[in-house]
This record gives sequence, structure tokens and C-alpha cells, in this order.
Amino acid sequence: MNEALQEVLANWVTPAVWGLVATAVMTSILEGAQLFGFSRLSLPFLFGTFVAADRRRALIFGYLLYLLDGWFFAFFYALLFASLHISDWWLGLLLGTAHGLFLIAVFLPALPIIHPRMATEYDAPSRQHRLEPPGAFGLHYGKLTPLTTVLAQATYGLILALAYSA
Repeated sequence: MNEALQEVLANWVTPAVWGLVATAVMTSILEGAQLFGFSRLSLPFLFGTFVAADRRRALIFGYLLYLLDGWFFAFFYALLFASLHISDWWLGLLLGTAHGLFLIAVFLPALPIIHPRMATEYDAPSRQHRLEPPGAFGLHYGKLTPLTTVLAQATYGLILALAYSA
């Protein structure tokens, strides 16, 4: 078994606990941006609507899926830190920023292709496809959506790097 993987598995509590903390902070930034009108993007809601048509249930499922996703990425980040033998704050910030850029440049524009309840750029919302597509960089959800999304992801990476180095 890989040395880095053994290290992460031996210290699984760190990415588990700090993954929860980092996910909570990241989600708070994203949802705060929505509450203050900077963005209409709610990733937990979008994740939840993958599995539930009912919007109330979708939000509950979405937060659960988002938490699991945050934990998964926390272990992935920990594996990267262990493999590189470095977990400085700047590396976490860099990884989180790259993660956020991937999210807005690749994942969000591709979402209408894979999301069962989202309209595409070419079709108007319908009874089956009620969600508006995010568009390039998520700009359909607000001008500040790219900035708030990358900022939230960068904060996530920063928290994990600081926790892992401690």
C-alpha cells in the first residue's frame, strides 16, 4: 500500500473532522453569498435536485450529499498533502482555487448535460426541466457567482492545509 495512503488512513480523524469544518465554512460562504444577493447559486440545492424532485427534500438531500462530497475531497486533499510531504497554507489555497476554477469552468457549464431537472442553454425551462442552467462560469446565477465560488473553494483548501499541517 502506498505510504501516503497509509498515513492518511492512520490519521483519518484529521481529514474527517476538518473536512466537516471546511465544508461547513465553504457552504456558509456560498449560502451567505446567496442570502446577500451576490449569487443565486446553491450547490447543495443543485446536488439535491439530482435525487429529489421535491424542492424541500432536495435541499435536505443536497446538504447531505454536499457533506459527503466535502468529506471525500478532504481525504483527497489529505492524500495530496501526504504525497507531496507538504501542507503549507499556500498549497491549500492553491489547490482550493484550482478546485474552484474547475468547478466554474468545467463542472457548472457541463451540469445541464447530466442533471435530470435542469434545462440546457438551448431549451427553455419546462415542467420536467425547471432549473435554469448556470451558464459559463455560473454567470446566469449572478455576476459575482464565479468570485464567491472560487473564494469558498479556496477557503476550503486553506482550512484543510492548516489543519493537516497542525
